[in-house]
Amino acid sequence: MKPALINDIRKKVMDKNPLIHCITNPISINQCANGVLAVGARPMMAEHPREVSEITQTADALVLNIANITDVRMQSVRISAQTARDNNIPFIVDAVGVSCSTLRRKYMYDFLKDFTPAAIKGNYSEIYALYDEKYVSAGVDADEALKPENVSRTAVKLAQKYNTMILASGKTDIVTDGKTVVYINNGVPQLAKITGTGCLLGMLCGCYLSVDQSIYSLVTGCAVLGICGQLSRTEKGNGTFFVNLMDNLSTLPDKQIENLLNIEVNSSEKL
Repeated sequence: MKPALINDIRKKVMDKNPLIHCITNPISINQCANGVLAVGARPMMAEHPREVSEITQTADALVLNIANITDVRMQSVRISAQTARDNNIPFIVDAVGVSCSTLRRKYMYDFLKDFTPAAIKGNYSEIYALYDEKYVSAGVDADEALKPENVSRTAVKLAQKYNTMILASGKTDIVTDGKTVVYINNGVPQLAKITGTGCLLGMLCGCYLSVDQSIYSLVTGCAVLGICGQLSRTEKGNGTFFVNLMDNLSTLPDKQIENLLNIEVNSSEKL
């Protein structure tokens, strides 16, 4: 995969200025909205059940996130997904916390019986929990014991089961459509020290899904956030790192994608 493909997807978003309807959580809503703006799209963060259908109809893509779940948000997520399906609007669902909460796990299982998103996102533990209902982890962070080779096989099976794309985020991000598997090795540990960077990754993927519904939209989201993380490294602390991250998201030149992109593309048959 050539960096030019990623830069072409990025340019399409900047040229189109798409509207991205985001139903997410208050913990990360500000970071997510600013991240969407930084890459050239427009965020809409509505979640009331009585307005989400109307707003989703006007969007170019929909991003659904079940973190900090509430009864209202659970209802709104399903309403928006129905509207997106009826209007052929691509949407991605971030299965936050399904590995540590029976409520979230059952909700997501039921959701995926009724809806087929363009992509399902989660960290290694969350993706594994969607495949193995007996798997449990502590908290919303990924289990470090899970290795990329095991998660990639699980992601491929999930992609084939639900006929969708899977993004498993971790030290190495894994993207698959059930046939092709892409490993993205960009990023820095400091990204995990900022609340909401996982949610932000889902939002960036939603932006790129609005102009390209292939797995390379997800690869672009992972690469952009990872490379911007690398460029933002600092010893001053997490606050400065986050400011640097937002600056780099809004100013990232094509040349940095060309210089720093670190990915591997394989066939699922090799797993």
